[in-house]
Amino acid sequence: MERQLKMRVLIAKPGLGGHDRRAKQIAQGLKEQGFEVVFTGLRQTPGQIADAALSHQVDAVALSLPDSAQADLAAQVKALLHSQGAMDVVLLGFGSIREEDVPALLGAGLEAVFPAGASVNDMADYLRRRYALTGTY
Repeated sequence: MERQLKMRVLIAKPGLGGHDRRAKQIAQGLKEQGFEVVFTGLRQTPGQIADAALSHQVDAVALSLPDSAQADLAAQVKALLHSQGAMDVVLLGFGSIREEDVPALLGAGLEAVFPAGASVNDMADYLRRRYALTGTY
């Protein structure tokens, strides 16, 4: 019997923001679509996020970000993951991000950004396509 692997996604809320409603919605929605989800909770440092990603051996990290002001946090997470050899972990951003903030976040190292109005299905579809293209799953 062939075992089907599930993609494991870490949902993290970096910085000092105190709202996690959208992060919880994304986590629940991805679970309902068959993903394994790890949720770190609020006020995570880039180091805590990278450590959690490595210890849980995730395929992707989705950062809940309000805007491009937190691009430096995304860049720090990416640098920490890369410094520990986790080059293949996909780094995503989501939240109440305005379209005009997307380029700055992509420039900080996020592979994809799901701004305000994007659905859980959009993120799930992106991850499925991303891994189908690489042959990982």
